[in-house]
Parts: sequence; C-alpha cells; structure tokens
Amino acid sequence: MEKLTNKEEEVMHILWKLEKAFVKDVLKEIKNDNPHYNTLSTIIRNLEVKGYVAYTAYGKTHQYFPIVSKEDYRKGFMNTAINNYFNNSYKNMVSFFAKEEKISVDELKEIIALIEKNK
Repeated sequence: MEKLTNKEEEVMHILWKLEKAFVKDVLKEIKNDNPHYNTLSTIIRNLEVKGYVAYTAYGKTHQYFPIVSKEDYRKGFMNTAINNYFNNSYKNMVSFFAKEEKISVDELKEIIALIEKNK
C-alpha cells in the first residue's frame, strides 16, 4: 500500500464516511483549508492512481468510492509506524504511551485482559 499525504488521508476519511461521493460532496466535508475544486479533483484522481478509490462514471462526472477499507489502511499504517518508530516492538509502543501518560493503568489492565482472553 502506497503512503498517503496528509490531504489524501483527510480525503480518504471523508470517503470512508460518505461511502460514495462526487468531488463537490467531498469539498463540503473539508473543515479546514478548503482546496480549490480542481485541486481536490486532482487529489482524488491521485488516490485512484494509488489504488485507494475507484469511480462510477455518469457522463463526464465521476462518483468516487473507497476500494481500500479503513480497517486495512489502519493495519498497514500501524504496522509501518510500529516498524519505523518502535523497532517492530509492540512492547516498545505501549511503553512509549505509558511514559507519555497517554494510556492509564486501567487501560493497560484492559489490554492485558484482552490478551489473556484471546490465548
């Protein structure tokens, strides 16, 4: 899976939410720093080239839809992040969040319970 730019990722989140959308529909959903219609259209076409979206043509207009699920993207994203930033160690990742106080003791206990349940 090819890496997405921040703007491409933002657009993908919108397409996952809407499931099917024309460029104008995506444009309405962008909260900050609205791109020009043509710029957004180029971003979506790049997502098509990268294999993330496909479209149904209605004359000269295209309705886009995701062909990579949010879950598949999340798995790839997390695997890459864990590999690149935590030496492919989930322990290092959890330790990082614990040290940064981004995860509580209760949350860690929940994680341990999930692991024990799935054994």
